[in-house]
Amino acid sequence: MSTKRILIVEDETAIREMVGFAMRRAGYEFSEAANGQEAQLEVAERLPSVILMDWMLPDVSGIELVRRFKRDELTKSIPIIMLTARADEDDKVHGLDSGADDYLTKPFSPKELVARTRAVLRRIEGDTEEELIQVGELQLNSSSHRVSARSQEINMGPTEFRLLKFFMTHQDRVYSREQLLDHVWGRNTYVEDRTVDVHVLRLRKLLKPHDFHKFIQTIRGSGYRFSAK
Repeated sequence: MSTKRILIVEDETAIREMVGFAMRRAGYEFSEAANGQEAQLEVAERLPSVILMDWMLPDVSGIELVRRFKRDELTKSIPIIMLTARADEDDKVHGLDSGADDYLTKPFSPKELVARTRAVLRRIEGDTEEELIQVGELQLNSSSHRVSARSQEINMGPTEFRLLKFFMTHQDRVYSREQLLDHVWGRNTYVEDRTVDVHVLRLRKLLKPHDFHKFIQTIRGSGYRFSAK
């Protein structure tokens, strides 16, 4: 039995019950919150392994709650999957740009939700090996989940961390968006090519103050390349 605990933040009781049944059947522990205040209390009591976050909550926007969790040192590495009826591309980009790791539109299949949950857990578990990667004065430590540039620490979320790690360990080769989705997000993750562009943009913004954003190069019509040359 898995000890991973899933927290769903959703104001509709029927959806919470459906998701809870699917997660318990998949072998996960499960807790729930009907609003933002309850969610913060749940997280304060015990950190979940994954948060499933509804966009529209009665007391606070799910987007705002994602931002709060991603700003907090204790919760910034927890993967968050947005659950929402807002299916427009701009809404998806907004959700991902707020710090969410994945985005699933309602109505959704419980099986797909479980698959996506497993995928984000695999990605987090895959980053636990001890390893120090260095390109010039840019360093990434897999065991401590820290990134530093010229000895200054850069705070970044788990998706940007995985993306940077892949780039730093696969230098001077062009990767298409589809290839990056396979390597960084996983083959069983149901996200769109646009997701790659959003996270590359966020990663560049984090590296820009240290002048390392230039290492991530856009190759028109092909994808992206990481090169210190």
